[in-house]
Amino acid sequence: MPCPFLGSLNQAFVKNYGATLMKQYGNYCPIISRGFRSLGNDETKCPFIQQNSIISEAPKEMTEDIAEPATPYHYENFFHDQINAKKRDYSYRVFRKVSRLAADGVYPKALEGPENRRVTVWCANDYLGTSRHPTVQDAAVNAIKSYGTGAGGTRNIAGNSQMTEKLEGEIAKLHKKPAALIFSSCFVANDATLSTLAKILPDCIVYSDAGNHASMIQGIRNSRAPKHIFRHNDPNHLRKLLADSPKGVPKLVVFETVHSMSGAICPLEEMCNIAHDYGALTFVDEVHAVGLYGKHGAGIGEERGLQDKLDIVSGTLGKAYGNVGGYIAGSSLLVDTIRSLAPGFIFTTALPPPVLAGSLAAIRLLASEEGRNLRAKHQAIVRYLKLSLLVAGLPQLPSVSHIVPVPIKGADKVALVAESLMKRGHYVQAINYPTVARGDERLRFAPGPYHTPEMIDNLITALIESFHENNIRFSEFMINGTCRECSMEYKVDIGYEEPLKYPMQVA
Repeated sequence: MPCPFLGSLNQAFVKNYGATLMKQYGNYCPIISRGFRSLGNDETKCPFIQQNSIISEAPKEMTEDIAEPATPYHYENFFHDQINAKKRDYSYRVFRKVSRLAADGVYPKALEGPENRRVTVWCANDYLGTSRHPTVQDAAVNAIKSYGTGAGGTRNIAGNSQMTEKLEGEIAKLHKKPAALIFSSCFVANDATLSTLAKILPDCIVYSDAGNHASMIQGIRNSRAPKHIFRHNDPNHLRKLLADSPKGVPKLVVFETVHSMSGAICPLEEMCNIAHDYGALTFVDEVHAVGLYGKHGAGIGEERGLQDKLDIVSGTLGKAYGNVGGYIAGSSLLVDTIRSLAPGFIFTTALPPPVLAGSLAAIRLLASEEGRNLRAKHQAIVRYLKLSLLVAGLPQLPSVSHIVPVPIKGADKVALVAESLMKRGHYVQAINYPTVARGDERLRFAPGPYHTPEMIDNLITALIESFHENNIRFSEFMINGTCRECSMEYKVDIGYEEPLKYPMQVA
């Protein structure tokens, strides 16, 4: 049934001005006006549609695929199950409320829990206490007063500060490289560099140590480059894999000098030589070595006179240097390539002025004679802890570095011992999956130059009590004061001096 009003008008006119006519005269139409008042009732249907069933309802074929309203996913239930699974296998992490103290005479103690109970910290990676050195503190405070607390954005947008360039120049000088590039963390430095480099090098193949840190693993995965994993610190396995690789394609060999969880040090020269024999670049992580080894604190590469064999070295400003941030050092063109192409660098806010100034002061400090004295005291106290564990018959993994791992199998057991130690005034974090493999749980001690032999003696007593309290057996390595394996008598006698006293003013 055609509309008598619209039917009397020109069709072109209706087509062009239908919306305007509907808006202006719609209320006068008995059919449309009823539809506006009671939309959806059958009585308001247009007579034309009612009389033509072909368009009054959709065919069955058109309605069969109409989906029912989706049931919402229970996100919170999923998260709840994930956390419960972590708690059931004792791998759930509980962050201790620990505020490390920096004042002279109380470091390396901290305030723990709501009661602010004083405990001795044994697991911080501020290995040499640089974070609380007055030279480093003063540099950071002065930078805040001069330049504020924040960087204001990425280096591309907010600008490249002079302190940034000074710090990169100092890092390059430390590692004897033409250039360096700083990042917000060494995780980002490793991830951004490896993912970018392995992605842009045509047909690049990566050879990765099985013990590599998660940051390097993540970077290699993100590159999507083909990879081969060689056994931890095994140069023979590396050689075999490289010998089977195609000739004439880019290759990256990626490994650490000091392993963070075992304290092992890699056969650096042999691994670099093998990599170079097969035309590969070496990417060497010195995160747990910078500041701690070598005449100027450049790491294992400097200590062994092998800095020229490290094509790309990565390090951190957040451990021995007592600040935060990471870096790489290498050739000028390589560093410029990462600077220009790595999203992890390009789109990240720059390090703030106090961190830049504090890091620059820390690198210079640890490259000086005072830094060499700190390293000597550090190594002395590490030896004292290792020998004390041995004499007490307590377990320890073989470590030739400053990291002292005490194995306690079982995530539940290692957590209980850590809790027992905390009750006795000693803070050390339990290490479990995914930081280490299941079954390789441990306590990881990192004594520093401001721990004393008396502190270690108290720790050993607390460890023995904690093992007994939690029914954990440990082997006796000593029989009548001598080693049960070789009958050598152990004398714990080291040349330990009191920690350095900071001068009131530093030039």
